[in-house]
Amino acid sequence: MELVVRKSDLLRELQLFQGIVERNNTIPVLANVLMEADGEELKFLATDLQVALRSQCPASVAKGGRLTLPAKKLFEIIRVLPETEIRIEQDKSGVRVAADRFDSKMQAMAADDFPSLPHPTGTAALSLPARRLSEMIARTQFATTSDDTRYFLNGVLLVAGEGRYSLVATDGHRLSLVSAEIEGESPAEEIRVLLPKKTVAELARLASESEGSVEYERQENHLFFKVGERVLISRMIEAQFPAFERVVPKGNDKVIEFERERLANALKRVGQLSPERSKAVRFAIEEGKVEVSSSSPEFGEAKETILVDDYKGGPLQIGFNGQYVLQFLDVVGTDKVALEVKDEVSQAVMRPVGQEGFTYTYVLMPMRF
Repeated sequence: MELVVRKSDLLRELQLFQGIVERNNTIPVLANVLMEADGEELKFLATDLQVALRSQCPASVAKGGRLTLPAKKLFEIIRVLPETEIRIEQDKSGVRVAADRFDSKMQAMAADDFPSLPHPTGTAALSLPARRLSEMIARTQFATTSDDTRYFLNGVLLVAGEGRYSLVATDGHRLSLVSAEIEGESPAEEIRVLLPKKTVAELARLASESEGSVEYERQENHLFFKVGERVLISRMIEAQFPAFERVVPKGNDKVIEFERERLANALKRVGQLSPERSKAVRFAIEEGKVEVSSSSPEFGEAKETILVDDYKGGPLQIGFNGQYVLQFLDVVGTDKVALEVKDEVSQAVMRPVGQEGFTYTYVLMPMRF
């Protein structure tokens, strides 16, 4: 292999692989990125056997070929080089990476040892606007569990059909649901697939950089997300996601609107004295005001009063994990939010006020004091 490529082009693609490759993988070649030079393109592939990414960038190829190089170390080298053309040449002693007055020799691993991965057919079952999808992922992925024993909650559910698509995540204590209208054709059959957490994170990264669409396709156990010239490949989570439709309450008739920043700041202050493990805070709701408070045997107690408008329900006290509420407030994206409650023991709902483009529902299980 022998080629010349612009630093900016090469660095942009290598950066995308840093979240996929794992340095301590038991299969050494998986710490590498597969590079294939042909014509006027340099193609890339990296995988951890669960998630993979294909991409490419323009290059001036004098001699085609295939090789693998350590993905993280190559990225670190390219990142500190000046903005110029980079020369990559392979010979029997290794792979030369040079630019300007810099010269290096890296050890490659055999390209034939790199795992083979399927390609999409190009027949997309669903097309979604990339930026919108990125925004929806940001509002759901934080609600997944980090408990590997409940792997069926360790991902985000994608549901699409009948003109709408939704992303859903839950850890058993809260649920985040975002839905939007499908702008093009609806899928011929309902799509219902559980996306691994790592897949969702990489998809969000790709989608956030695109002004186009994300094309979704499924083949047996593999899922494909085509974003421009890049293709994210993922294995599915073979698990039954909870029936989330039953979790969203319908009869929460007591509604309190908050200034998002005001509520967030109060929770941050009061949360300093909440129990370390439960992060519990109490909302004492009355006409015209809400008192947010916390107490713990180790630290003491704290409270702060927030003035609210238009609440006409009776007095009510309900407890939540304050960290869960803050995580919603961090991503909601509107200046005002609404809290909908029924009583002290039923699920509560938080929603953005004035949200456009999609609907966002955040369900919280109450905590007992």
